[in-house]
Amino acid sequence: MESFGAIGTVLGCSAGIVVGGLVFAAYKLGLLYQLFHKTETKSPRHGGESVAEVLRAHGVKYVFTLVGGHISPILVACEKMGIRIVDTRHEATAVFAADAVARLSGTVGVAAVTAGPGLTNTVTAVKNAQMAESPLLLMGGAAGTLLQGRGALQDIDQMSLFKPLCKFCASIRTIREIVPTVRKALAIAQSGTPGPVFIEFPIDTLYPFHLVSKEFGVKNPPKGLMGKIVTWYLNNHLLNLFAGAWETRDVSPLPVDIPQATDDQVQKCIELVSRAKKPVILLGSQATLPPTPADDIRKALEDLGIPCFLGGMSRGMLGKDSPIHIRQNRRDALKDADLVLLAGTVCDFRLSYGRVLNRRSKIIAVNRDKTQLLKNSDMFWKPTVAIQGDAGSFLLRLSKGLKGHRCPEEWPQSLKAGDLTKENANRAKADEKTEHHLNPLKVLHCVDELMSEDSIIVADGGDFVGSAAYIMRPRGPMRWLDPGAFGTLGVGGGFALGAKLCRPESEVWIVYGDGSLGYSVAEYDTFTRHKTPVISVVGNDACWSQISREQVPILGSNVACGLAFTDYHIVADGYGGKGYLVGREDEDRLSDIIKQAQKESREGKAVLLNVMIGKTNFREGSISV
Repeated sequence: MESFGAIGTVLGCSAGIVVGGLVFAAYKLGLLYQLFHKTETKSPRHGGESVAEVLRAHGVKYVFTLVGGHISPILVACEKMGIRIVDTRHEATAVFAADAVARLSGTVGVAAVTAGPGLTNTVTAVKNAQMAESPLLLMGGAAGTLLQGRGALQDIDQMSLFKPLCKFCASIRTIREIVPTVRKALAIAQSGTPGPVFIEFPIDTLYPFHLVSKEFGVKNPPKGLMGKIVTWYLNNHLLNLFAGAWETRDVSPLPVDIPQATDDQVQKCIELVSRAKKPVILLGSQATLPPTPADDIRKALEDLGIPCFLGGMSRGMLGKDSPIHIRQNRRDALKDADLVLLAGTVCDFRLSYGRVLNRRSKIIAVNRDKTQLLKNSDMFWKPTVAIQGDAGSFLLRLSKGLKGHRCPEEWPQSLKAGDLTKENANRAKADEKTEHHLNPLKVLHCVDELMSEDSIIVADGGDFVGSAAYIMRPRGPMRWLDPGAFGTLGVGGGFALGAKLCRPESEVWIVYGDGSLGYSVAEYDTFTRHKTPVISVVGNDACWSQISREQVPILGSNVACGLAFTDYHIVADGYGGKGYLVGREDEDRLSDIIKQAQKESREGKAVLLNVMIGKTNFREGSISV
């Protein structure tokens, strides 16, 4: 009897395994879902409409793209729902433009590109967004769900490409997944440390049922048992793809998680700052992230009265001529400071990995990302207080806790005096004659003096842009756009496009090196077609000067550094813009040419000033690695 009981147990277990396997198979094949959810085979709707519904519910105003058949339904549906489609001449530009919109609007920037090479063309721009901590949604086309890995057109393993670059990656397998997946991706992009997210849309998840069934359905069913099984499988796959596709779903935004400092951490920092005699704040791009308005941060900084060095997107936070904004001699100030507040600033190469910080200083570090918060703290510096939290809201709470307390005024005054001395020296250097062409410092000073108060400056270059960072003064918060820590060349066209769309009333100036211009000069066609009249100032010295300055004295050769004094102004004309050649003979009327460029821009023309510049020793000793 015991043996019969054992046999029964084995048979029962085996039956359970079989039943469990069948249930699992039915689940994976979508059979269980199809029992309760209808497939509307006559519906003309398509997956692109689901994407557009979610984007509209999240306040997305622009989708940047370079068109491809894989993603056409997304673009068409978005346009019908009032989302503006902005097509560029390179996929990287589309992502750079979405990045700029994310930074300036406080929402997620969105780009859509076609499968394969369309997506591979975006890799650098997506990595730049990751390192700049920009919330960005990249949507990419893909081969049909059953054709992936079978040699379809432009079919590659796209997920493996983007997983190291993005906070979240997903491949849509059925149309009913689109709404929840896009909602989830948009929330993740903005939560914690913001960054890019990627969703892959196989082509059969975007087109209507009748087209997908015509393209992927069984036309000539094979005979025999295996043929019937294959036919059933393909038909079931098609039905499951569209099962429950058009049921009503919630498209509203999901909650966004933003880390905050604890009350105890804030209180400890209040005590440290109140005792400091020579505090300094280093403000990074992270301080400009939502939810804290930039104007509130500006007021908090002014109430504290602590001298500030501004970097990245925080440039301009204190306006043009603030008494607490220090632009020069940062290394010396950090050596003398008894307290340093790193508000979204990272101890990477930009701070010599932390070596510029005085070991006797109290250091408060605030960053949303734990890795960035403590970067190189095991080697060159140690935080007194390390807070994984939002820098902007922390500054508001710090200012509130220190109400009535201000930094001793002689400290910012002494730093400001050093600032003025250095800037007067820079001004004197701008008045020097170069051996050939125009002095680049004089050109930059002239643009800085004449650009409108609402101008946005886009920085795209090496040597010329490095000089501009010392001379040009953003007039307010969110009015300086540079690539960030990745140091990417080629951001100019996309950043300016996104900026002009977000702030159509503002002058948008691109400061280009002649080397970096080559990456996105074709976007003058985009500026013309989409009526985004930006102004470019190209420092044309026919050279990759930032590299040449080190390569020639160290290695004795200028190989690969030389360019030509190319007629970039004619290129702009050819794309429908307005170009000006500016040389030494135009020095006396430089101001008039810039004013004319501003006038042309106001009248709807994208303008390019091709400025022939000479060599100076202004940035001697700067490094490019």
